[in-house]
Amino acid sequence: MPKAYVHTRDGGPETEALTDLDRPRPGPGQILIAVRAAGVNPVDWKLREGFRRPGDPERVFPAVLGSEAAGVVAELGAGVTGFAVGDEVFGSTVGGAYAEYALLTAGVAAHKPAALSFPDAATLPVAAATAYDGVRQLALPRGATLLVTGAGGGVGSATVQIARAVGLRVVGVASEGKKDVVQALGAVHVSSGPGLAERVRAAAPDGIDAVYDLVGGQALAEAAELLKDRSRLVSAAAPLDAVTALGGARIERARTAAVLDAVAGLVVRGDLEPHVTRVLPLEEAGAALRAVEEGHALGKIVIEVAA
Repeated sequence: MPKAYVHTRDGGPETEALTDLDRPRPGPGQILIAVRAAGVNPVDWKLREGFRRPGDPERVFPAVLGSEAAGVVAELGAGVTGFAVGDEVFGSTVGGAYAEYALLTAGVAAHKPAALSFPDAATLPVAAATAYDGVRQLALPRGATLLVTGAGGGVGSATVQIARAVGLRVVGVASEGKKDVVQALGAVHVSSGPGLAERVRAAAPDGIDAVYDLVGGQALAEAAELLKDRSRLVSAAAPLDAVTALGGARIERARTAAVLDAVAGLVVRGDLEPHVTRVLPLEEAGAALRAVEEGHALGKIVIEVAA
């Protein structure tokens, strides 16, 4: 039976296990892929702890962890067009990604360009697409200055690069341990922690035009102080009520194949480096998730599944 890394109930790491599960069957409009790589994201451990998005179905256990994957089409569900068995694809998963087989919704999956590796493709549906959606939502003119909190993580590093690719100046907030990474991406680094607003003012004396928040909490509150126009604040981390109380908005996710094609094109053209810093096998999925959950990961961590 195919292997999958699951959690058996809501809770902490003690609920996780590598187990055997029946091979999924694609329903109408779905494609089954043999997974080659799965991206690891903070939302993965949050869902394990019990977080649910509005509209999420009731969770059935054991539940496979993970939200994004790249692989090879193994089976097509009824009504699927535009894909064939053997195609290399990537997208957000239906029912988990840390597994030998996973389901994608065909309408929001994309073909993987030959020049894009499976590990790199697996970082795009959640992290890079979230970054792309937020930068597009802000719609800043070339030359504007964007402040990115959490700039050293998976979404943050993609945001910095996409913003730079469209002509923005970027100030990236991250820990001192991630300073070199943030600077290498083309951003001005500012250390995270209390007193953030003053450090940003010193680094960007001409001011900040917009904030892309990936941290929430005090960092978001201090970043908001820097804006004259609070409508130029978007967050992928803070709850809706916390963002709107500051005059900002949550990031509006497009979740389309067109966005996946766009971010893949950025990678192929060299404008976006997925910055995969660690690749672990499915058997070490727990270690991969711990690195992200504990906040020590630089860039993106990917789980690779043997062919």
